[in-house]
Amino acid sequence: MTKFNVVREVRELKNQLSYAKRFGFFFGAGTSCALGVPNIAILTTQVENTLDENYKIDFIKIKNDLETTHPERSINIEDILNQVRQIRSITGEREDKNYLEICGQSASKLDNEICKKIYTIISESESGTDLSNTKKFLAWLNIQNKDFTKEIFTTNYDLIIEKSLEEIRVPYFDGFVGSYEPFFLQESIERFVDKSDLTQNWIRLWKIHGSLNWFWKDNNTTSSHSIVRGSKITDIENISNELVIYPSKEKYDSSKKQPFVAYFDRLKNTLQNGELLFIFSGYSFSDQHINEIIFNSLRQNNRLSIVVFFFNDKEVEDLYSESSSYLNLTAFGPTKAIINGTLSDWEYNTDDLKPNESSVTYWDSEKNELLLGDFNKLSNFFITNSGRKEHIEVLANG
Repeated sequence: MTKFNVVREVRELKNQLSYAKRFGFFFGAGTSCALGVPNIAILTTQVENTLDENYKIDFIKIKNDLETTHPERSINIEDILNQVRQIRSITGEREDKNYLEICGQSASKLDNEICKKIYTIISESESGTDLSNTKKFLAWLNIQNKDFTKEIFTTNYDLIIEKSLEEIRVPYFDGFVGSYEPFFLQESIERFVDKSDLTQNWIRLWKIHGSLNWFWKDNNTTSSHSIVRGSKITDIENISNELVIYPSKEKYDSSKKQPFVAYFDRLKNTLQNGELLFIFSGYSFSDQHINEIIFNSLRQNNRLSIVVFFFNDKEVEDLYSESSSYLNLTAFGPTKAIINGTLSDWEYNTDDLKPNESSVTYWDSEKNELLLGDFNKLSNFFITNSGRKEHIEVLANG
């Protein structure tokens, strides 16, 4: 089996980064995990361990039921939240209706309690996060081609990207407008701004699974809901509105489909609209509703180039089973890669390096592994190879 020359392929990647006119990024849980925020498996365990006994009994009932239904995979907090919301929906949140011996009213309370636990756990871990690499990455992204909007999609609930952007004073837009209680404005994300618009250079941040500072606000007059964005929250236990995390695959109350439907439309339109270098970091391709958009876009847009960085080789192998026919998708793992529809191992030889060329930012010579699956290493790689490292570090340090 022919192996991939890692020096040559990384050199090609550098060329792509140098000449790409339009960038997009997708960050999964692995990027926040690299910064110290618990991943979905750890978060699931921590939520279960911190629930009061009455809530925990219902939580375990649902988890056990899902594990029986889906024995082929690990059940996580998003699966459990989705099921809780299904129970809320089919029981009408009534006390006299139940599923799995859990009444609708209890499911509603459990949903709120789980979300508050998630808020507390992530907020506490986030408070100790070192933002330096995130700030450098965002400073690097901000100085890229000014003729096109840079878009970041993420499944992460935490506020690391927002905090980093604000610390380095880079303007961004997330679809919310207003100042007292910013509200979601759907039409603001349905169109692409032109070059004459001041906000065209702002980074677009689309949080497709919700955020720790979003809340459903009930309208008691019309029995409808709207979504608002909060500011810094000091006491989550006394917040009466529901925290908006994970949209439960649009199967829950139809009035709560937005902003998620708009964000997914934006992802589809971004991927299918012209020339684009779209980079994934920390995403394991475990969400089928997201994967469908990605693979459909790879089929429909031959000017789309997708590059995926994985933290482990198992993810590379899993993706290959679904993506081998897409020649415009490249995946880099520690010792394996998918290039031009072929899965193979890396081969590294120092003789392939040109004079004054170094592999220290992307290759671990002791372990013989590519480093770029780690978001911190990937950020350093982008910055070091930009030729403007010192300038970016000045921007990142404010």
